[in-house]
Amino acid sequence: MRSKTLWLLIVLVAVAVGLTFAQTKKPLTNADVLQMVKAGFEQSMIVKTIEANDPNFDVSVQALMDLKNAGVSQPIIEAMLAAETRKKVPPAASVPAKDPAVGSAAPADSSMTKLLLKEETEIALKFAADLSSKTAAEGDPVDMILDEDLKVGDAVVVKKGAHAVAKVTNVKKAGMMGKPGELNILMEYLKAGGTRVRLRGSKGKEGQGKTGTAVALTVLFGPIGLIKHGKNVEVKAGTPLKVYVDQDTLLPPAN
Repeated sequence: MRSKTLWLLIVLVAVAVGLTFAQTKKPLTNADVLQMVKAGFEQSMIVKTIEANDPNFDVSVQALMDLKNAGVSQPIIEAMLAAETRKKVPPAASVPAKDPAVGSAAPADSSMTKLLLKEETEIALKFAADLSSKTAAEGDPVDMILDEDLKVGDAVVVKKGAHAVAKVTNVKKAGMMGKPGELNILMEYLKAGGTRVRLRGSKGKEGQGKTGTAVALTVLFGPIGLIKHGKNVEVKAGTPLKVYVDQDTLLPPAN
């Protein structure tokens, strides 16, 4: 019975000593290293001790010279410098795990994946309000609405109802002797969340409707009866207009 009690006391003392040691454990200093060198520890043992503990070394030029003069070897001093350098390097940012199916890093958040909307992609717009050569003025904004979901493959990148912007660049009212009115607009961009998708009026970059060139509504709508001899150009709200993406644009899937 007494032996069991004695054994229990020994265990409790050992645990208490261990806890006290853990609580009072301090980072290694120059003095600790110097003490180990003077005590005759092997160089490799000192280096391993430096690598296994938190350092608080003075690595100023003078302090290093003092260590060298006291007999501390070059490898030990280099280990001290390396330990202090590691303290200043922030932990590496986490890298998304690779998808074995594609062999590339999988995004941490699928909502951040972006899809390529290619140049010359056709976009279906419609006029949001009436537009007339009789009342319009150069520089007036022209509000348009996306008439169909814009997709890349099967993924919707801009939802129907998004707004697009154009502006009036040339306007003339109907004149004397049957001269018809004129109305030209310049396509600018489609709003896709925080991204602006640049637009142009024709599929190719050559000819009428390219970037920086106005779209003549007299040309676009003449064949369907919107332009009549001696009349102003009258475009009603809801009138469709096909335009095209002006340059490759990366867009996330629409929420």
